[in-house]
Amino acid sequence: MNFIAMDFETANHYPESACSLALVMVRNNEIVDRFYTVINPQMPFDAQNIKVHQITADDVKDAPTMAEVWPHIQDLYQPGMLVAAHNARFDTNVMKQSLARYSIPEPHYLVIDTLQTSKKFEPDLPNHKLDTVSDALQVELWHHHNALSDSEACAGILIEQNKQFGDELIKNMIYQI
Repeated sequence: MNFIAMDFETANHYPESACSLALVMVRNNEIVDRFYTVINPQMPFDAQNIKVHQITADDVKDAPTMAEVWPHIQDLYQPGMLVAAHNARFDTNVMKQSLARYSIPEPHYLVIDTLQTSKKFEPDLPNHKLDTVSDALQVELWHHHNALSDSEACAGILIEQNKQFGDELIKNMIYQI
């Protein structure tokens, strides 16, 4: 399978407050490249979010904005490109809202949600949180809520599910943005 695993962390409860982004590129079920950046959301951080991901306003004060990050990654988001995320509704909304904030049109791409694939393929787990699924599939999650760690785990989950269940079952769970 070829896809990009994507994960965002946000500064507060607003989806346009992206403060970190990671992308993990997978070709033929192998991780071939990684991209990680902190992002200056140009808005206040909420203490609860900081508690979750440990990123503070001070950490991003000299970081690029999403408008400055976008030119470096936009070519990855082509129609037909498959993007995986664990709880994709959250990450695709952060992408959409963070770009809209700078009047950047939303890209169109294919999405697969490993939260949903996990509910289908691992129905007996006590929950389908990223750490629970990673543990069940023996996929490394070295620092939960670090965008790069979460993206790598998401990629590992989809790779393992693809190995166990094949392309056809997974392709049935893809949708378009």
